[in-house]
Amino acid sequence: MNFNRFWAVFVCRNREFLRDRSTLTWNLLFPISLIAGFAVAFSGPGLALYKVGVLGDAASGGESAFLKTRHVQFIPVAALPAALPKVERHQLDMLVDPAGRRYWINDESPKGYMLEQVLRGAGARTDFDKQTVSGRVIRYVDWIAPGILAMNMMFSCLFGVGYVIVRYRKSGMLKRLKATPLTPLEFLSAQVVSRLWLILATTALVFAGTDGFIGFPMHGSYLDLFIVFLVGAISLISLGLIVAARTTSEEVAAGLLNALSWPMTFLSGVWFSLEGVHPVLQQCAQLAPLTHIIDAARAIMIDGAGLAAISGHLLALTVMSVGFMAVGAWLFRWE
Repeated sequence: MNFNRFWAVFVCRNREFLRDRSTLTWNLLFPISLIAGFAVAFSGPGLALYKVGVLGDAASGGESAFLKTRHVQFIPVAALPAALPKVERHQLDMLVDPAGRRYWINDESPKGYMLEQVLRGAGARTDFDKQTVSGRVIRYVDWIAPGILAMNMMFSCLFGVGYVIVRYRKSGMLKRLKATPLTPLEFLSAQVVSRLWLILATTALVFAGTDGFIGFPMHGSYLDLFIVFLVGAISLISLGLIVAARTTSEEVAAGLLNALSWPMTFLSGVWFSLEGVHPVLQQCAQLAPLTHIIDAARAIMIDGAGLAAISGHLLALTVMSVGFMAVGAWLFRWE
């Protein structure tokens, strides 16, 4: 491997990315706007667990104690015909008519069932002792921030390597590079290293910028978090190389990259916890690098975990990186 040829391609790719102002701006502003939006939307003590529509005067009727239940958002409703479809569509978990001594729930709504038990006082037991815990409240934005950072990194890694190399091949640039002394190892290494440092730099800027006005909980080590994103970025870049290895059409490459990225976005716990989903989906999620990046980052930031506690995630990411890199290098063709 010739370092001079590697360095020339590395510098060329960096300049190409930095001169593309629209892509650079998108990589910075997209995650910042998402995190800021969630911070505003979920600011305050948090969203209510249940939504109950109250028909007429909330102070009337004998359900006044129920109408003071904590963690339930009571929404005034003017007309019954307009409110019933909202119960059917799960927009309201329950509809109560205090004056008429009536209530409506959707039989298929788990929240409606729980509210019915609270309203009717069913299942009350006195042989349990109340236990309490205390600690800092974890806001939804605190929980979702590692997922957004990892998701933004995923799109940048996959499209920044896979899509770009396919564009080079389609434009004939790879064919011209083939005629030079440049080897596939030197070319791919330069692409990986260039994308790696750019992704880590933009992720660090986004993290520092959003942390400045939101204030994320950080109970672990910043170095450990950096290592997670470093190993995770290598894994995602290696995955992008597989798509770029032989694909000649930008449309096909975009389809393949979307087919990889969007399932990972929804099944890796970016927006919601995987607890309670089907066990098969939980097992499938463990095959995605994004799942291990998010779980490890959350464990460090929220739980204060060290490298030993997340060693399983790091091992999985390392194995995936080696496997993806080997397959991508084996499949790679200049033309």
